[in-house]
Amino acid sequence: MAQTRIPNTPAGQMLRVWLDAFNSGDRARMENFVTTVDPGWNLDRMSSFRASTGGFDLLSIERSEPLHIWFLVKEKDSATRAVGDLLVKKGAAPPTVEYLQLRALPTGASPVIVPLDSALRRRVIDGVAADLSKFYVHPAVAAQMIAVLRSHQNASAYRDLSDGFQFADRLTSDLRAVSHDGHLQIGFQPFKTPPPAPPTAQQVAQRTEQTERGNCGFEKVEVLPGDIGYVKFDEFVEKNFCVGTVEAAMAFVAHTRALIFDLRDNRGGAPMTIAFIASYLFDSPTHLNNIYHRPNSTTTQFWTVPSLSGQRLSTQPVFLLTSNRTFSGGEEFCYDLENLKRATIVGETTGGGAHPVQGYLVADYFQVVVPASEAINPITHTNWEGTGVLPDVKVSAADALNVAIQLATKDIQALETTNGPTEVQQPARTGPSPGTETSVRRQIEGWESGQLDYDDLGPFSQEAELQEHVQLQRMFTQLGELKSLTFLRVGSDGSDVYDAEFAHGGLQWTIAPLSDGRAEVSLRPMTQNGPMSPSRP
Repeated sequence: MAQTRIPNTPAGQMLRVWLDAFNSGDRARMENFVTTVDPGWNLDRMSSFRASTGGFDLLSIERSEPLHIWFLVKEKDSATRAVGDLLVKKGAAPPTVEYLQLRALPTGASPVIVPLDSALRRRVIDGVAADLSKFYVHPAVAAQMIAVLRSHQNASAYRDLSDGFQFADRLTSDLRAVSHDGHLQIGFQPFKTPPPAPPTAQQVAQRTEQTERGNCGFEKVEVLPGDIGYVKFDEFVEKNFCVGTVEAAMAFVAHTRALIFDLRDNRGGAPMTIAFIASYLFDSPTHLNNIYHRPNSTTTQFWTVPSLSGQRLSTQPVFLLTSNRTFSGGEEFCYDLENLKRATIVGETTGGGAHPVQGYLVADYFQVVVPASEAINPITHTNWEGTGVLPDVKVSAADALNVAIQLATKDIQALETTNGPTEVQQPARTGPSPGTETSVRRQIEGWESGQLDYDDLGPFSQEAELQEHVQLQRMFTQLGELKSLTFLRVGSDGSDVYDAEFAHGGLQWTIAPLSDGRAEVSLRPMTQNGPMSPSRP
């Protein structure tokens, strides 16, 4: 691919700095960019965005001015293209970014340089006012926002705004100044938005690929020292795309004695997925949340799921990590579990957004995202809008994980002192599931030969094996030849537990089959006194 020439202007130089830092994948370089050039980016989300895209190839410069540049890029890991808009802050020394926006292009769409004249500004404002009046969840607040919008319009406050992104950001700021609603947003898309239509097969396939590449928002699943499960996920992707991923994550931590969910970077998502994940923490039907929808004056109830494929973790202590970035659905997960007395929240007060949204096209290239609904908790009969969810243990987001580990360790020790060793309820099945012994033998042969079939492993076992590949290869080399493989018992979650005896040691091998034919695996090196702390390949 021919290299696109970047103009030698302040905006062009800033574009080059961003691309170099982002494409490097180096966290230190990205942190330097965020700290010195564009504080509008969050470092963790920038790193996650880099991982999901693989970086960007610059395809073209669409328009260039000394402090402003429009450009087209393509994800390195997919065919997705995006149009970008970068504005350098006027008079700043050293130069810094006023804003940097990226918008993914729908399949077949081309970027458009939109002339923002008075007629288009008027159509946008009229459309926003009409949709707020008709759909905003609190009509009285909608009327206040419309009055302020009209006042600014009559005072010619928007007359000099000629860039779509700037105009949309200014409208958003003015409306939020009245409503204090973090969900409310005016969006600008520099391409023609197609009329609403059911997704095509190609669009469904593309969405599936994107969610799989992003691991449905799950960033990390591991077992910490002390048998503490740790699950970090940054969004609640639609349930129909992510059932298998959620099942695999919960199977991975099924044997732990306490759970930590890290929601410090969680910005929300699908209510059905929130309920699905929360279902693992209760052993009886539990009413989690209600959502009132103003457009049709209906209320939807959300309950735990009655049937799950894996073990419910209804007795383990649960800790939720929060930050001021935790928002929307991430907050609902915390608020639901907090009011049901099922979790301890550790960290910072969350962002304060409890209004689910609906998008409406208001004029060519412009859309208003209207908070048309609101959460109503069945216990408190209110929500966290504007206040956020308050932590039970208030610490900085940076310290939240260490504090939660300390609290979890104390809870585990207290339970052992009070109750003694936990008795595991014996499942009805007493023999191994069909095929698990064959799978274990195939996995052992793969590790011994260095030709492991990753298709046998669930997603979290795959990731852990890649991270610990050298240590696992060394362990199997030291263990030597497999001498015997004996089924021991059925775990309380339906997994099969085997005793694998090698020439120079042993492993307790737990295998939890998934619905797609793969399996999550847990290995515990054996000593004369029994299994040591777990290793999760």
